[in-house]
Amino acid sequence: MIRVVLVDDHALIRRGLRETLCETVDIEVVGEAGSYGELRALLRDLQCDVIMLDVNLPGRNGLEILEALAVTGNTARAIVLSQHPEDQYGIRALRSGAMAYLNKAADPARLIEAVRTVAGGRRYLTPEVAHLLLDTVTGKLASVPHDQLSEREMQTLLMIASGRRLSEIARALALSPKTVSVYRARIIEKLGVSGNAGLASYALRHGLID
Repeated sequence: MIRVVLVDDHALIRRGLRETLCETVDIEVVGEAGSYGELRALLRDLQCDVIMLDVNLPGRNGLEILEALAVTGNTARAIVLSQHPEDQYGIRALRSGAMAYLNKAADPARLIEAVRTVAGGRRYLTPEVAHLLLDTVTGKLASVPHDQLSEREMQTLLMIASGRRLSEIARALALSPKTVSVYRARIIEKLGVSGNAGLASYALRHGLID
């Protein structure tokens, strides 16, 4: 039996994932968490084979959690499941240690296939992520300024570009407004733009937001 832990701060998403996975005879959802703190507490008391992890979480985001799990020596394999398109987080997730990256709009059958593949110790690449990897290897995927951003900076960029105020971003990321302001200044410097309008324009131009 493949033991799975679901990590997403939306209970309805976790419920949908649980129902999809539990339709199989070889996959069992053994725990759920809405944040890194809850996941850490869970993993003290149970073992799992696969962690299905959202990118956008309060406090530490999914990619930061991947890095934290690696430091603790946890051997569970991770699937990152996100609402963001593959070209935003697919390669970043794999670099952070994920064994697969899937969009939340993915077909349920693909989700089940990914769990089985990852539990068996192999990476699961969707066609979209495979193409991105190929472009990276062949040099067709040109480096862009936002590749320099840390995960926190990337999150902050997407939220600012979507029109959210710094105070809202601070609450969403469990940070102080001063820290978010520091991230904003770093992002502006790295991207070579000016102000929130410049950040929004950059994000639209590079397909980071709709």
